[in-house]
Amino acid sequence: MSNSDASNEGNGNDVSNESSGHVSEQSSSSNVASERSGAFVIPGDFIGTTEEFRAGNSTYEKMGGIYAATTGTTRVDQAHRSVSVFPRTDVPPFLRRGDVIVGQVTGLRESLAMVAIAGAKGVADREISNAAPAVVHVSNIKRAYVKDITNEFGLFDIIKAKVIDIKNMRLDTSESDMGVVKAFCSSCRAPMKLNDSKLKCSECGKIETRKLASTYGTGII
Repeated sequence: MSNSDASNEGNGNDVSNESSGHVSEQSSSSNVASERSGAFVIPGDFIGTTEEFRAGNSTYEKMGGIYAATTGTTRVDQAHRSVSVFPRTDVPPFLRRGDVIVGQVTGLRESLAMVAIAGAKGVADREISNAAPAVVHVSNIKRAYVKDITNEFGLFDIIKAKVIDIKNMRLDTSESDMGVVKAFCSSCRAPMKLNDSKLKCSECGKIETRKLASTYGTGII
């Protein structure tokens, strides 16, 4: 065998080995994805890394890992290299962008209102798995300039709002059917009744304003 033939044969083996290794690596990656797809997981279970996949529905990222945010089964999307969790029907509901919630104002700052989410429209008597403390930024209160946030919301008020950002749990009340559905007097904390587009305290008679939902006082959410 000539040196040239030996050299060519050697090069051929190298290419073959490299190709075989590449196929083996792809096969291994495919097998890992296949094994993870359909696995049963609970909140907090590790399901992959951000180097392998993108975080899909009902998952969250932490320190380079991807974890399940709810109970369900995993599904790997090979085309988009993403992994998601599909919730089981017997687990608590999971808030998504666009959902309508009901919550109570727990704090007021110059540019935002803090809200504790109590429930979501269409969900009855079931705890929401990702109902974290939420906020309504002053820019999302109404479609007009807000001079003073205390003219729009009061402490302990019950509000109806739309979820616009799940990651930071931001809410919006700018639509006509969103806003305060039950207000409490800032002086004596008694419920307030609607009187000619303003609110009057049922106990001390104080008049206040709010960004009211169109269904205020009807009990309809």
